Amino acid sequence: MSNVVISGSGLFVPGESVSNDQLVETFNQWVAQENQSRAEAASELPELSPSGSEFIFKASGIESRYLMDAKGVLSVDRMRPQFENRDNQQLSIQAEMGVKAALEALEQAGLKPEDVDAVIVACSNLQRAYPAIAIEIQSELSIDGYAYDMNVACSSATFGIQAARDAIANGSADRVLVINPEICSAHLNFRDRDSHFIFGDACTAVLLESEAQAIERKVPHWKILDISLKTNFSNNIRNNAGYLNPCEEPPRSQNDRLFIQQGRKVFKDVVPMVAAMIGAQLEKNSIESEGLNRMWLHQANINMNNLIAKKVLGREASKQEAPVILNEFANTSSAGSVIAFHRHNSDLPTGSVGLLCSFGAGYSVGSVLLSRSM
Repeated sequence: MSNVVISGSGLFVPGESVSNDQLVETFNQWVAQENQSRAEAASELPELSPSGSEFIFKASGIESRYLMDAKGVLSVDRMRPQFENRDNQQLSIQAEMGVKAALEALEQAGLKPEDVDAVIVACSNLQRAYPAIAIEIQSELSIDGYAYDMNVACSSATFGIQAARDAIANGSADRVLVINPEICSAHLNFRDRDSHFIFGDACTAVLLESEAQAIERKVPHWKILDISLKTNFSNNIRNNAGYLNPCEEPPRSQNDRLFIQQGRKVFKDVVPMVAAMIGAQLEKNSIESEGLNRMWLHQANINMNNLIAKKVLGREASKQEAPVILNEFANTSSAGSVIAFHRHNSDLPTGSVGLLCSFGAGYSVGSVLLSRSM
């Protein structure tokens, strides 16, 4: 198998940043209104508890998040994003995000859209079943080749990188864009105290090609040493939204079609699963934990990341060894680990070894072992 590398990465960031304080203010206004309504109706439902910025930070490490529509989320009468209904002939919102991230990845790699022949859109939530968002991006960029969408929840980016690497290795593509447009705010229940703060929106992209092509252009790149994937079915993270919802009797509640999780169970299950997989991957490639220079871990919860890094290294990881973007972006699902990679890889010298790892619903885990070249 010829060596495949990541030679470019891109990031689209929505223009609106929302702090914990702003989110809490709206949530607590709604709680006060709801509790008053229950009291006036002599409801047997329990009184709702308010949220707090200190609680959010302690539970997750999140301080803010970027949203595609902050106004709708912060409106106590709505508490969800509001997007203009675009005509079928207009570029969709996810394709628009994807094009912007892809162009930055191409620029970093020193390439143009016509140099690419495949596009994979890999993300947790797609705004429609078909036509594929990936094909729409392909058309917008005038890429001659093929494209498709895929979904492995929070691990979509790493699973997409595996698919792209295999396509290049077997000759079905020369260069592949893997794009992760995540509008997580649209699947989040902003009226659920335990999860209303978790997610943000963003889009990432990476450009994969053969090592020979990157060397010929003399561009810095990260060689893919190994990819490890694992899935294990669990109901502890779930989203029941789908095209069958209108056909179901009795109908599901709207809240049941949004993100739900059993957070403590997820923590207990996923941390040892991820740490064990990374350990096995390092052993397979004869790399000691001391030889791992950086871990770009899935940005869902700071406590999970700290414990996984500690299990892998056998000690506490420094901020340089396991950089965090979670505080600024919140959980952006599949985009999170790629944001960390995009923001925190250029400082490492040639020969450095890094690990791009994502984990989440499924359960699913994807781990990409990389080596810095040039």
